[in-house]
Amino acid sequence: MCVNRQNCRKRILLVDPDEAFGRILKDVLGSDFELRQVSSAETGIALLNGSEDVDLVLLNLDHPSPRPLAGPDPRTLLQISAEQDFAPPVIAYTSDVRREMAADAIRHGAFDFFTQPLDVLELKLALDQAYRRVMLVRELAAVRESVPFTHVEGLLGNSKPMERVNEVIRKVAGVSTTVLVTGESGTGKEVVARAIHRLSLRAAKPFVAFSPSALAESLIEDELFGHEKGAFTGAAQSRRGRFEEARGGTIFLDEIGDLALPLQAKLLRVLQERTLERLGSNIAVPVDVRVICATNRDLERMVQEGCVRQDLYFRISVVRIHMPPLRERADDIPVLAEYFLRMFAQAHGKHVHSLTLGFLSALAGHNWPGNVRELQNVIERSLVLSNGNRQLGIEDLPPELRGLTTQDEVTEGSFHRAARNFKRELVRAALRRHSGNKVRAAQELHISRCYLHRLLNQLNITEGTRAEEEGETLPQGANASVTA
Repeated sequence: MCVNRQNCRKRILLVDPDEAFGRILKDVLGSDFELRQVSSAETGIALLNGSEDVDLVLLNLDHPSPRPLAGPDPRTLLQISAEQDFAPPVIAYTSDVRREMAADAIRHGAFDFFTQPLDVLELKLALDQAYRRVMLVRELAAVRESVPFTHVEGLLGNSKPMERVNEVIRKVAGVSTTVLVTGESGTGKEVVARAIHRLSLRAAKPFVAFSPSALAESLIEDELFGHEKGAFTGAAQSRRGRFEEARGGTIFLDEIGDLALPLQAKLLRVLQERTLERLGSNIAVPVDVRVICATNRDLERMVQEGCVRQDLYFRISVVRIHMPPLRERADDIPVLAEYFLRMFAQAHGKHVHSLTLGFLSALAGHNWPGNVRELQNVIERSLVLSNGNRQLGIEDLPPELRGLTTQDEVTEGSFHRAARNFKRELVRAALRRHSGNKVRAAQELHISRCYLHRLLNQLNITEGTRAEEEGETLPQGANASVTA
């Protein structure tokens, strides 16, 4: 029995009546794959519904059931696989070169689609990517049982970037030093601040969040430091500011780079002297509060440009925590999606309990410019507008995540454009992880160095590459239906 599936042969079910093609494909794919062939979709469905262990399915769409009135056609297998929990992904192929065939196959739940003759290297790449999705879904099944969903939302995930974030949070929570949280919009900077507060000795005291964006300077000063009665027209009574409201606890100042220079000077004084003065008063009020700041801007550059005081920058950045964008922690997408699904299903009274492999695959192929916040919105929108099934499938996703412009229309070339963009992101991500080393990137992608060079040319990728030592190439096969 193979315990670690990452090191096992990938078990492929080939649904194709051409036995000669199956023999050739088995030789071409090599020892990393274990191929079992059946001649009809009906037999394939029976195996998938039974106890047979299958990781991936290769499906020939050109051969319907020999008994059309009694047996299902290949698209039925696609639909069944897309609707089942943890069903193996299906890679479909056909000799029909029409774009409508590709769109129809993807719409019915295919993980990928090829036209014959098959390109061995591209097929292996698709099989490897599909297998990785299988492993992610299986890990997700274990996470459902092992991860307590009482974690602070947004900090779920076992990726290495999030492990580093959690490690720093645990270390800094027990002290009262200032913390600067950096990262793109939507990555969860406030979530980090709340996590630090909850793990600290100040957890029983208030957590107060404030963002100066879109507020006038005079209003920001009043919000932060408060005012005395009569300090300005309309000040009928004294008012405490956010710092006093957070006394004994934590104040979170979002987008700290938006503070005007005069307010930066007053904030620096509060941090240094641990006192503040309300508007209209010269009496120092003691402040016992932990300060956490956040920004999505380059504060070091703003210091050089004179937009941020250098002494304030040093004061607020004693400890820095960088929240990685979601595209750099793609392994966490299934866990986050599952968490948001449970959260919104409960909030909206929906009886949806899981996500199909096709749905997760579409999420993994998206670049997520809006980061975790965008993922959260996608899951809620998909759930609210779902068709009532107990699973969210690829048909429940917003059109832009399915490569569609409307629910029922595929734009000219959209499938090939989406596939090209997905390949480009895969290659770029591998090159980034290996500092531009093309041999190591090719090894991670399970493709030859020659094929990687071909992809770099085809996809116009020139940045982030560097010279490297000699690499290995994958064996190539040649026959009427499979080409290298």
